[in-house]
Amino acid sequence: MSGGAGRFAPSPSADLHIGNLRTAVLAWLFARSSARRFLMRVEDLDDRTHADIADRQLEDLAALGLSWDGPATRQTEHQQRYQAVVDELDARGLLYECYCTRRDIAAAPRAPHAPEGAYPGTCRDLTNTQRDLRRKEFGRAPALRLRSDTFTYTVHDVRHGDYTGVVDDFVVRRGDGVPAYNLAVVVDDAASGVDQVVRGDDLLPSSPRQAYLAGLLGYPEPQYAHVPLVLNADGARLAKRDGAVTLREIGVPRTVRQIAESLGYTASTVAGMLAEFDPIRLPRAPWIYRP
Repeated sequence: MSGGAGRFAPSPSADLHIGNLRTAVLAWLFARSSARRFLMRVEDLDDRTHADIADRQLEDLAALGLSWDGPATRQTEHQQRYQAVVDELDARGLLYECYCTRRDIAAAPRAPHAPEGAYPGTCRDLTNTQRDLRRKEFGRAPALRLRSDTFTYTVHDVRHGDYTGVVDDFVVRRGDGVPAYNLAVVVDDAASGVDQVVRGDDLLPSSPRQAYLAGLLGYPEPQYAHVPLVLNADGARLAKRDGAVTLREIGVPRTVRQIAESLGYTASTVAGMLAEFDPIRLPRAPWIYRP
């Protein structure tokens, strides 16, 4: 195997549905077809995640036929890793405290040259006096934002080509002290040697922020491959109301068969799909799932 790795990183807030499982299969196929290791990471920093759900997710992925190299890791095991990076960025003068609420951000005027959705920079240049006043008014710990020197950044995706997206002063540590997603995922991928990121194309807009942060930290930019989502008959994301959507409801053989057919394969196992896998020929449109 090469020195690099691919990964699947579910958040254990709910059982995986067939859309999540399909993305996991694709991440595995991308990694194994390119002689990479395949890693499993449980993204459990959020307080809405649960250890029992994480265990079920791993059981379902194994039942599907996926294998990974080494034990699954959990983000909650690596708090010191994230704090070390926050400390480094802070020492370099690249972080500042932010006291804005979501309502504040929505109501704030936006600079003419700032892209839609970018943080307006309200707390970026506060004086010490203004910061002290905000601390007293805010009543809780502030978030920490990255002091970015650009508004956009371009990444290359093997499915979408060059993609330019927003890079604003995004949060790297939340007000409750939890590392933000954009920081944790970059740090974890670099620490574990992940150089291939395969995930749903709803996460493509987050890639420029993550690649920009990786560059600031001296990490290599991974190869990105954002794959189409699985939607319900109304064109919306899958949910429990759509009927049987989890592995335990559908059953392993049928789930594998449905995923294979959605990709245009005839195989009856994920190992069999590997022989048919060609990233260039993957479907580009979302898969409309009908139980």
